[in-house]
Amino acid sequence: MKTPRPQKIEDLKQALRERTREVGILHKISESITGTLDLEAVLKHIVDVVVEVTKADACLLYLLSDRRDELVLRASKNPHPKLIGRISIGLGEGITGWVAREKVRVVIPKNASDDPRFKFFHNLPEDRYQAFVSLPIETKGEVVGVINVQHKRSKRYGEETLALLSTIANQVGGAIGNARLYDEMRRRALQLDTLSQVSETVASNRLLEEILQLIVTMTAQMMNSKICSIMLVDEPTGELRIAATQSLSEAYRRKPPLTIGHSISGRAVKEQGPIYVPNVTSEGGYFYRDLAKQEGLCSMLSVPMMIKDKVKGVINSYTSTFHVFSPEEVKTLQAIANQAAVAIEHTRLMEKSFEMQEALEVRKLVERAKGYLMESRKLTEPEAFRLIQRQSMNLRKSMREVSEAIILAEELQTSVKDK
Repeated sequence: MKTPRPQKIEDLKQALRERTREVGILHKISESITGTLDLEAVLKHIVDVVVEVTKADACLLYLLSDRRDELVLRASKNPHPKLIGRISIGLGEGITGWVAREKVRVVIPKNASDDPRFKFFHNLPEDRYQAFVSLPIETKGEVVGVINVQHKRSKRYGEETLALLSTIANQVGGAIGNARLYDEMRRRALQLDTLSQVSETVASNRLLEEILQLIVTMTAQMMNSKICSIMLVDEPTGELRIAATQSLSEAYRRKPPLTIGHSISGRAVKEQGPIYVPNVTSEGGYFYRDLAKQEGLCSMLSVPMMIKDKVKGVINSYTSTFHVFSPEEVKTLQAIANQAAVAIEHTRLMEKSFEMQEALEVRKLVERAKGYLMESRKLTEPEAFRLIQRQSMNLRKSMREVSEAIILAEELQTSVKDK
């Protein structure tokens, strides 16, 4: 029986250490991703583990959008807070899009940018890195995302490392799917709760200003809005004016009114339908792009507040990063907007009712005052009315006040006579 050579023993020990390390890493991932359903926490941990395994200089994780037509940057090793959620790649576009479409990994040991599939993002320093590995993240045979691993210098990736990365990608695919499902369930629960609270607020006896303020506050929380605002139609001027917003920015609150039909919000009123803008800072039809940059605004959804085919105003929801509003989000915001329209209509009908009641009371007082004047001064009805009207103008008092004074004087005189 031959005795193993020292080198072979050392090789076996090294292989055992590698396998032990791999098992430890996979166990660590399993513990972490099963310990939380928070999508952002899961994505961050995946990036951290991949960087630990590969000693990468950069790791970027893209997820397939809800519409499944593009990949959106959702996490990275080098923090890019202004780019997370804003960089998107179409399926088949660049190496990342190609990997997602073909479900095949790509390994480039050097000069990655020379690959004809490579796409440059001038605001990403990683574009200048040499080595590049891109792997699809799958669950149940469907691609849900892509992991990109990059090194500043050339690097030959060993089969063991690539196999481990593929195993990690397969393992985390299910975790991402579960986290997204949980995130969707939580979002829908919040939507239902917000709709319920809005209904209660609309049915309350609060003042209109308070109702609108509560609606924008609840809506901003539900939509995760940077700014949420309600703009009402000023029918005499044909303009939209801010009536409520949860924003603390005085610059935004003082934003000048918009002309209906000549702005994003105005289009929502004119077309009586939702208007979506991917990035207001680069949208030609958005009037206040400098203010939007100052406030850190990006995507915008504007929906009309409708009741009986009449638009009362709009609700605007802005995000701080690029966001594609899902059909469910649009539908929910439209429901809230229509609830707000009901609150406005109800308040205005109440105001009209009070005005009519006030007018009726004034008419009764004027009639009584005319009667007293006709009797005491022997005036005709038109003469008595003109006297009340003339006194109102001369004294700068309302017809009600003059009539009340005449009635009071007559009642005092009658009371003195009775005594």
